[in-house]
Amino acid sequence: MIEIMQPPVEPFKIKVVEPVTIPSEERRKKAIREAGFNTFLLLSEDVYIDILTDSGTSAMSDNQWAGMMLGDEAYAGSKNFYNLEKAVQDILGYKYVVPTHQGRAAEHLIS
Repeated sequence: MIEIMQPPVEPFKIKVVEPVTIPSEERRKKAIREAGFNTFLLLSEDVYIDILTDSGTSAMSDNQWAGMMLGDEAYAGSKNFYNLEKAVQDILGYKYVVPTHQGRAAEHLIS
């Protein structure tokens, strides 16, 4: 049997870090009570680890950053929209495409 050696660290470089604060347990309990136990009403500053969604929980890859730098940020008529629309039409066969910023927003539109 061949033994596969695991590296002692992650096999990637982290490109960007963002400092976060760790709210005290007392502050977190107060925040969740004030939000009526609705996690969607919590302020991000009161959340240390966000497991409500997978958004923003890890560093972006170098290819993701490159895509951001190359993206067309026009509000309307963006070439990126037309590239996305064509890809969705080609792969999924949908005639109409309505991009959304989050999965929950997409679920809302479908429902």
